Amino acid sequence: MRWACLLLPHLAIDAALRQLPEPEVPLALINGPVQRRVLHAVSPAARQLGLRRGMRLSAAQALGAAFVSQPHDPRLDQQAFTLLASWAYGFSSQVCTGFAHALVLEIGASRALFGQWPELERRLRSELSALGFRHRLVAAPNPHAAHVLARGHDGLGVDEAQLERVLGQVPIERSGLPAGAVDTLARSGLHTLRPVFALARESLTRRFPPEVLAHLDAIRGKESAPLACFQPPDRFATRIEFEYEVESSIALLFPLRRLTADLAAFLCSRDGGVQRFVLRFEHERHPDSELVVGLLTPERDAAVLFDLARSRLDHLQLPAGTRGMSLLAEELPPFVPVARDLFDTRPQQAMDWEQLRERLRARLGDEAVQPLGVHADHRPERASAASAKSTLPPNLPLRPAWLLPQPVPLRGFGMQVLAGPERIESGWWDDEPVRRDYYVLQTRDGQRAWAFTAPGERGPFMLHGWFA
Repeated sequence: MRWACLLLPHLAIDAALRQLPEPEVPLALINGPVQRRVLHAVSPAARQLGLRRGMRLSAAQALGAAFVSQPHDPRLDQQAFTLLASWAYGFSSQVCTGFAHALVLEIGASRALFGQWPELERRLRSELSALGFRHRLVAAPNPHAAHVLARGHDGLGVDEAQLERVLGQVPIERSGLPAGAVDTLARSGLHTLRPVFALARESLTRRFPPEVLAHLDAIRGKESAPLACFQPPDRFATRIEFEYEVESSIALLFPLRRLTADLAAFLCSRDGGVQRFVLRFEHERHPDSELVVGLLTPERDAAVLFDLARSRLDHLQLPAGTRGMSLLAEELPPFVPVARDLFDTRPQQAMDWEQLRERLRARLGDEAVQPLGVHADHRPERASAASAKSTLPPNLPLRPAWLLPQPVPLRGFGMQVLAGPERIESGWWDDEPVRRDYYVLQTRDGQRAWAFTAPGERGPFMLHGWFA
């Protein structure tokens, strides 16, 4: 089993349902001319009401069933198909999209990383269900056989020794042969592929077009043309359109979660991250509104991306309701996971510093959260301040982590001098001179303090900071 086929028999309706906050809604996609509207696809809830694919819209309405209908948009199908192909690229570098409603991927080289077929199958199904797509999965020795078997099976795994026997049981109408050849073979009394395989090649060549024999050879693994492999795009772009104007930011949270989840799946397939993406909100009578979400470091976790975008969305004032929402990400740098200890002793609810910093920037603004920079001034109260960029001196003297706003007298701690004095004499040029001797002291409780006295004296001490 070197190839797996992912068949998507309900791609159109699944692509539409995953954009709705309630996927259990009875939904029908319609197409065709205005005078003869027909149901292109129906959801499971709509099928329970008696609706069927190909039914005329007027007949469906005559049933009196309460269902939601919307025009079928082929662009939405293609968008979902591209997303799934990009997602599958995270499991295999050979993903073929040339099959109808199906993806075929090479899994022989992936088993060393993802395990044997049962383990890989469970993971594929779990992630596909999370993305919101119903599917069938089949593994076979070649891609053409996997695609044919997926048309009638789910969860099947066939090796080379079983292939001929299993293919022989496939009904002729599900074999993938051209419709004309299927009709001719059926009229001749051939209803499965087993008797077709027994026919002489000369007879098949004489009675059928060349593609019939080529297809039979391909599914049996004898000879086939090379397949073109999918290449994931260098940018991510997706869009959700609403049936009515959405004015509440709370109502935008579900599509925002869907967009960021799709972005995270795309990034995982590339083994990369995102450092900047743009949310665009479409209005009927106003220019589109944009919300730029910038990150200090690349990220690809769906929950983190959603939380950051939601926090920024809370501060966005839209000029009017929005009829559509899109996400565009073009800056996709490599992703380097944060190194963690093997036995992490932090509480489960504890947050990494990088995530905390990003959340603070999202809620308070980019300019409200700045790193601490070092200034070229020997006076402690002027040596540090908020700065976007800073360069530490090569030999920075020992300094406390907590500097008090104003020095206070230090009394009654039973101090022991650990280091010092270090004289700091500076500031004569700006009328705020200082002349101090600093010491590192230890209290009876083991705390280390940073205090100073007048030059040449050993007291009284003025506390200026505490060491961590």
